[in-house]
Amino acid sequence: MVSVVHMQNGLKVIRCKAAVSWESNKPLVIEDIEVAPPQDNEVRIKIVATAVCHSDLYQLFENKHKDGFPTVLGHEAAGIVESVGPGVTEYRP
Repeated sequence: MVSVVHMQNGLKVIRCKAAVSWESNKPLVIEDIEVAPPQDNEVRIKIVATAVCHSDLYQLFENKHKDGFPTVLGHEAAGIVESVGPGVTEYRP
């Protein structure tokens, strides 16, 4: 479920559920996170389904996550365009 938390520069900050990795070799934690509105040339997607692939597992279990922790894994997602930032012309919510 997605809900509007507040507005930021006239755009919605949303709250949704995510599987968060707080450290290597520990279980993922399902929790509420806030997602900022899309910036210039960004698209925010409402995720319908996602998968965890071998590179996610490598980062999680081998402590090789390039961006550090906490992190939300999963770059193999399918979803619906929820909102677009300034400059996006090819996609619409």
